[in-house]
Amino acid sequence: MDLTSLTSISPIDGRYSQKTENLRQYFSEEALIKYRLLVEVEYFIALCNCSILQLNHFPSEKFSDLRKLYKNFSAKDAKRIKDIESNINHDVKAVEYFLKDVFDELGLEEFKEFIHFGLTSQDINNTAIPLSIKDAIEENYLHHLKEILKGLKGKAKEWKEISMLARTHG
Repeated sequence: MDLTSLTSISPIDGRYSQKTENLRQYFSEEALIKYRLLVEVEYFIALCNCSILQLNHFPSEKFSDLRKLYKNFSAKDAKRIKDIESNINHDVKAVEYFLKDVFDELGLEEFKEFIHFGLTSQDINNTAIPLSIKDAIEENYLHHLKEILKGLKGKAKEWKEISMLARTHG
């Protein structure tokens, strides 16, 4: 079935998809995967900055390589993670396995067992989802809200002398 305004799950991804398109970077499946990856990477970096003996020799110059994973996240990366998920049937674990594969590619095999160390999937989700909401508010919503308020202030000044017959139909 093709995605149309009639076959979409809600009007948000159907009829109003053009109006909500810029929210995909925060609330799509791909965005959720990216935010999960961000949380995993930043948690690992935080562990490296603790006094964990096995991580005290992690090369700090590799932190930028790890951060590039979410900063340069692509649809190809998301697909790779979804492919892992299709084999193991676990969305957060797929991000973990993706990250472990990247550690292998970067020559960081000895540290990969500390990826997701001491965490549950809900720890990742309960951090990733609010972070996506925070970013959407700060980077998108507040700008639009300020524009609306500016417009309303203008209309209030322009129409301040005009009587309104009813509060509901003015």
